[in-house]
Amino acid sequence: MQKKLTNQLIIMTDEHTRKVLRCYGNTIVQTPNLDQLAARGTVFSNAYCNVPICVPSRASFATGQYAHTSGHWDNATPYTGKPESWGHALQKSGIQVGSIGKLHYRNSEDAVGLDFQTLPMHVVNGVGDVLGCVREPLPRRWKALSMAEDIGPGETSYNVYDRQVASEAVKWIKGTATSTKPWTLFVSLVAPHFPLIAPAEFYELYENLKLMPSKAKPEPEHPWHEAMRNCQLMDNFTPEKTRIALASYYGLVSFIDELIGKILAAVKSLELEGSTQIIYTSDHGDNIGERDLWGKSNFFEESIGIPLIIAGPDVPVGKVCKTPVSLIDIYPTILETANLSVESRKPGKSLTKIANEQDNNGRVIFAEYHAMGSKSGGFMIRKGRWKYVHYVGMRAQLFDLESDPEEMSDLGESHEFSDITQELEGELRLICNPETVDKIAKSDQMEIIELNGGIEAVVKKGGFGATPPPGVNPEYASIKS
Repeated sequence: MQKKLTNQLIIMTDEHTRKVLRCYGNTIVQTPNLDQLAARGTVFSNAYCNVPICVPSRASFATGQYAHTSGHWDNATPYTGKPESWGHALQKSGIQVGSIGKLHYRNSEDAVGLDFQTLPMHVVNGVGDVLGCVREPLPRRWKALSMAEDIGPGETSYNVYDRQVASEAVKWIKGTATSTKPWTLFVSLVAPHFPLIAPAEFYELYENLKLMPSKAKPEPEHPWHEAMRNCQLMDNFTPEKTRIALASYYGLVSFIDELIGKILAAVKSLELEGSTQIIYTSDHGDNIGERDLWGKSNFFEESIGIPLIIAGPDVPVGKVCKTPVSLIDIYPTILETANLSVESRKPGKSLTKIANEQDNNGRVIFAEYHAMGSKSGGFMIRKGRWKYVHYVGMRAQLFDLESDPEEMSDLGESHEFSDITQELEGELRLICNPETVDKIAKSDQMEIIELNGGIEAVVKKGGFGATPPPGVNPEYASIKS
């Protein structure tokens, strides 16, 4: 007998590192609603995004494919509906599927596998951040300096937008609950993405705690990170600004926790918890000031690590699953929950299956980066206790996450661990040829640059930092003399 179909609610935030969530061990942050979700489901303690930047990460989430396979390199290569998403599969089976909030796809007209898009946020002008395609030589992104300026208590258009998204989600759930047919809803909030300005009542929770990063900038710094730092300008963070920015980040996490609580309360009030699978995750993490870095765009745990919680039918209650997982695993999770078959060529695996199995610490997780600030393609392999990071044309890095969870000791050039480095490079090359992928990415990006007037014109126009919510114009910062 085929099991009864289950409703599915997928909630995604933006730039939420799993290191700032109480159910992941952070004893400072207040996240009661997500903690309650975790308590009645399974927490994946080693969850990762597949690209640590918004647009290609969301494309991997939608398609269940790696970015180099689908050609989604950066924030100027948005998802357009190809390859098909989990939404397309649900539509073909007759299951109602829609989104509320940020998508970061190309536009609202593309057939991306959604019956409706409420309050959608897409890339700017259907094009996105073309400046991020310029990688040889790397430009200076002056807009990044605003990350240290736009901080503290207050109200942003993002805060307003997130409240609207949560309100629409509650309204939709309450209006659809009487349906006898299963539904799938994707709700996407922006916080805790910068600007790091939090509503006052949430900022005040952390204002006097004097939060500060624990890790200083390494000396000497790896050349890949050094090149990114010279592109993504963040050298205007003082200790006081860092303290305020961290209090704001924590405040934004508590802010979205409250909004998520309202959405979860709507599900509970209609007695849908027993028939609804709920997933919470983020598109990538945030460096939160560690190593004097903010935002994402690298393979440190703060940036590449994400929260991933699943609760509902057939999901173990109160479990912490140590098996490494990533966003590409959500595609097969959604399809299998809907009793649909998953293509064998998809690299992911159902989170429900993983949660019900014994922990498999040896599972290989892959991530890559080809976007703003990267001089060459970066690739990550996580296997067991080891994290291997491969940079085209530069030395590799190796970290022992068991003995060195904060990644303070780079073993990449140690002869003692050369066999581990070679083994993990071999795992990488089973997935892709990094040199070939790097060339294809840069070639595709150059085509985008030429369509937008060439390198000089793109650099002169500058970058706008973060994609604004609907109805708000982007603010560009161009060349400084």
